[in-house]
Amino acid sequence: MGNLLEIRDIHTFIGQFHILQGVTVEVPEGSIVALLGRNGAGKTTTLKSVLGLTPPRRGQVILDGQAIHGRRSFDIAAMGIGFVPEHRAIFRDLSVAENLKIAERKKGDFERKEEMIFGLFPDLKRLIKLPGTNLSGGQQQMLAVARALVPDNKLLLIDEPSEGLAPVIIEQMMVAIKKLSAESTVLLVEQNFIVASKLAERYVIIEEGKSVKQGLMADLVNDKETIHRYLGAA
Repeated sequence: MGNLLEIRDIHTFIGQFHILQGVTVEVPEGSIVALLGRNGAGKTTTLKSVLGLTPPRRGQVILDGQAIHGRRSFDIAAMGIGFVPEHRAIFRDLSVAENLKIAERKKGDFERKEEMIFGLFPDLKRLIKLPGTNLSGGQQQMLAVARALVPDNKLLLIDEPSEGLAPVIIEQMMVAIKKLSAESTVLLVEQNFIVASKLAERYVIIEEGKSVKQGLMADLVNDKETIHRYLGAA
């Protein structure tokens, strides 16, 4: 199976700061790929560069064989990319139902996906009328992921899905991401290496704005030297 997404040697600046200095990532269709690295390495900027939120100045971003770098973020998303940002960014004054409806790209998207979404996140069905501000952190994260599932997205960019969550909620989130990967390809940023190692088939390590190592997650799990060198874990 070919690559759904290819990031080819991208260089991204934020203001005068050269954040990404040569990042290359391949995401095979139907896979979960984890971006790993220390805080500030450039993982989130890589996701935003794919979407054009921080447009790369050099390099290429290829989605399903089409170059998408240089396009507007709205147009890139419309090609079938869903984004779950690190801080969830749900609409706190809107109900769960309204948060999901507002994510529609075409009329009726939510109705078509409702059964699948509530199958993954049954809590959201129970909380459907509550405003976002009344949800716990874990419930807000479920809503953020669910919102990205409303339109037909072939690629999901998910940033730190386990951050700040209780262990039992992390387990629920992992199960949901595994299930949704049957429908969409996933590029995942995850600081928790245990979570990333259980979810992803492949990995890319980013260090100081450069992709320095990539391969099969099964190989990385047994490579203690690499884990210690780049991730700071024992």
